[in-house]
Amino acid sequence: MKRGAIILCGGQSSRMGVPKWSLPFGPETMLERVVRLVGTVCEPLVLVRAAGQVLPAFGKQIIIAEDARPDRGPLEGIAAGLAALPDQVEAAYVTTCDAPLVVPAFIERLFELLGDESAVAPVHEGFVYPLSAVYRTRLLDVVSTLLEADRLRPSDLFDLVATRRVSSQELRDVDPRLDTLKNLNTPEEYLTALAQAGFTAPP
Repeated sequence: MKRGAIILCGGQSSRMGVPKWSLPFGPETMLERVVRLVGTVCEPLVLVRAAGQVLPAFGKQIIIAEDARPDRGPLEGIAAGLAALPDQVEAAYVTTCDAPLVVPAFIERLFELLGDESAVAPVHEGFVYPLSAVYRTRLLDVVSTLLEADRLRPSDLFDLVATRRVSSQELRDVDPRLDTLKNLNTPEEYLTALAQAGFTAPP
């Protein structure tokens, strides 16, 4: 299976106070780290930005897409990412730029579990994680229909298409602490993740 990835970068970072993608994470920015880790198991990668948002240049191997309509949440970004992927890509892992603890083996496991389904999404403590999930690229039409109806929750998609919901127990052998599911929204969460990864806080 030709598999790609979509990294959503257009969040407002209101609780963090600065653009999350640009935060230092060891020798890299947070976005550079996510791109590097996800890129070990997926190619090509699409970075989805908000209108007017400036992202660093990564080279030809990275595709840049943009939300068609602003401030409509992650489903709009997923649609932009699916539309930007080359035709030969069959499925894509979706994540965000603020998930620097992502574990490549976790992504591999989701692709392995996709089977004949249209999507596969982790479930932990009763919560479905649509932004740590795998989507068939053929779902673009369904996603677009949801957006036109102003149904903006990614989880709505899972009610319409064949989706495998994966319990966290099926993932702990490759990601014992479920670090892949952790996105960072506050300075405190950022500092905790830095320490967990063995890095010191920037001055």
